[in-house]
Amino acid sequence: MASENIIAALDIGTTKIVCVVAEMDDAGGIYVIGHGVSNSEGLRRGIVVNMEKTVKSIRRAVDDAQMVSGTEIDRVTVGIAGEHIRSINSNGVVAVSRSDQEITAHDVEKAIAAAKAVAIPVDREIIHVIPQEYSVDDTEGIKDPIGMSGVRLEVEAHIVTASITSAKNIMRALERCRLGVDHIVLESLALSNVLITEDEKEDGIILIDIGGDMTNISVFYNGAIRFTSVVSLGGKNVTNDIAIGLRTSVEQAETLKIAHGAALASMVDPEEMITIDGLMNRPGKEVSRNVLSSIIEPRMEEIFSLVAKEIRKAGIRDIPAGGIVLTGGGSVLLGVVELAEQIFDMPVRIEKIKNIEHIPDELDNTRYAAVNGLLFYGFHNEPIKGTTSGNMKGWLKRFEDWITKQF
Repeated sequence: MASENIIAALDIGTTKIVCVVAEMDDAGGIYVIGHGVSNSEGLRRGIVVNMEKTVKSIRRAVDDAQMVSGTEIDRVTVGIAGEHIRSINSNGVVAVSRSDQEITAHDVEKAIAAAKAVAIPVDREIIHVIPQEYSVDDTEGIKDPIGMSGVRLEVEAHIVTASITSAKNIMRALERCRLGVDHIVLESLALSNVLITEDEKEDGIILIDIGGDMTNISVFYNGAIRFTSVVSLGGKNVTNDIAIGLRTSVEQAETLKIAHGAALASMVDPEEMITIDGLMNRPGKEVSRNVLSSIIEPRMEEIFSLVAKEIRKAGIRDIPAGGIVLTGGGSVLLGVVELAEQIFDMPVRIEKIKNIEHIPDELDNTRYAAVNGLLFYGFHNEPIKGTTSGNMKGWLKRFEDWITKQF
């Protein structure tokens, strides 16, 4: 980038690819100075299925962001998500090494290394090791044990893994676009920076990101991320249902969903009619808006029911104080909050983007929360060095070491 106080973030989604350039002022305020958006082609559920199309889609978004911002983009903070992401919680225990029993950074590193010593399939690699809390002897709930005294140090860590092949293909696409990587970030973490507060993370909150091909779930409590999961359904499934049910094109179905759709059919006037253009020179037709919403509601109910099933896996019995925050393109439907409250039986809301001082109006909504979260993350963390190598194993090892130090 042209200046150290200017960075770029890249959100590689399955419906759109967004590149945003921002500048940080001396007071720490973040101001978006340019962006580019392109249709996402060549990706399915976060996995590259056509390299050429993926590269062209990324390049279009980056070129537009460069033109608007007047800044050359050669490095990005990029988000990672997808069906291939898996997570587990793990414990690591070590004896304190110093004779005076003072805990050092070396002891913390050894405890985290012990937590990482879990069996994972050979085709997967650890990309995040996030310490949640520490215990020193019989004292639990410690955030930073360095400098304390004890003989036994234990860490509880959240470990996120990715398919080596899937992550490597994303890196290959970026390399072909001649882009280096400052950070690669689990999108749930990026979203948490701009949608929820530290107090909410402490008290407990669930973040649900309804994307195109999938819905990402993350659970925070006691100040740390505790559970992440993915449901392989999203907004595209709703669009496809509309296209089939109303016998129209996918493009027109998407337009109808955004302009007239609702997640709860009871919230629309059954007498209100909408016009659907005919295909192949056939005449158009009118249908009730209630019919459209009756197609949308069962699919949204299915998505939320599957999410609820995943949340139960996290072992949450009590309602988190912060309830549920919805984000992503699928959260903008009329009635989505009301339907979610019925399914989850807890408070649900849609949050505005925080911690970014200036966002263009077209980016200031939950559909673009992830890329804004990536910007915030990029400005508040030191870049990883040497990430343009094609050696994926080496890159992941460097990233794993770096992310462990950050958390």
